[in-house]
Amino acid sequence: MTTQPPLTDRTALIRQRTRAARAPTLFLHEDAADELQERLLEVNRTFTAPALVTNFPAPFAAVLPGAKVVADDEVLDLTPGGHDLVVHAMCLHWANDPVGQVIQCARALRPDGLFIAVLFGGQTLHELRAVLAEAEAAVTGGLSPRVLPMGEIRELGALPGRAGLALPVADSFPRKVTYADPLRLMADLRAMGETNALAARPRHFTRRAVLAEALRRYAADFAEPGGRIRATFDMVWLTGWKPHESQQKPLRPGSAAQRLAEALNTAEIPTGEKPGA
Repeated sequence: MTTQPPLTDRTALIRQRTRAARAPTLFLHEDAADELQERLLEVNRTFTAPALVTNFPAPFAAVLPGAKVVADDEVLDLTPGGHDLVVHAMCLHWANDPVGQVIQCARALRPDGLFIAVLFGGQTLHELRAVLAEAEAAVTGGLSPRVLPMGEIRELGALPGRAGLALPVADSFPRKVTYADPLRLMADLRAMGETNALAARPRHFTRRAVLAEALRRYAADFAEPGGRIRATFDMVWLTGWKPHESQQKPLRPGSAAQRLAEALNTAEIPTGEKPGA
């Protein structure tokens, strides 16, 4: 059996996060914290033992004061059955084993406890990914991994169920941010700790000609009115509940009290027959 090589260089990722923490740019984390607060209000439940899995806790700790805060290490520092809420905030997209991360969060929940994750999804930075790939191919004739590949919502939405959580829900929305130029975007990514930490990344500086061509293509292909450029951040939300006997359960096939055709006041057509036949 072969072992899948790691996607993320954890040493590099931690180094970049440590550097970013000196003067972090956290407007996306703050947006996510505001959304988290709204979602918790909709749940209409008081959580007494929350936990936060994040490396930039300040925005989320304001929503969940007193929550236990742990880093997104390969092995999470969470006590099994110790929490009624676990929030995995803005770091699951870097996990080498995202299923394992969610399983550990599920184990840390009490029965009927709630798991919530917010992370970057597959459309994040698609503009930057495109121009870097096109520029490198045009200048060098090759292609290097420079932007983290992120999961699409259909893949990510399966994570809570694979971890054994009930009533899973996934949704996403794009957050469009505009910048004066692509260099300001790259500066923000450094200050978020979101620059290239891929295990397969090139270990040398990007050639000046590649960077110049990428900047030119970005300004040409993704310009906004007024000369600014846009960047997309795909915010994906996942929720699931630790199973408990009080939760709603789907009906068994064939157990409905009324046939669908009767409820819709229409004629029922057996499989294989055509209307009017």
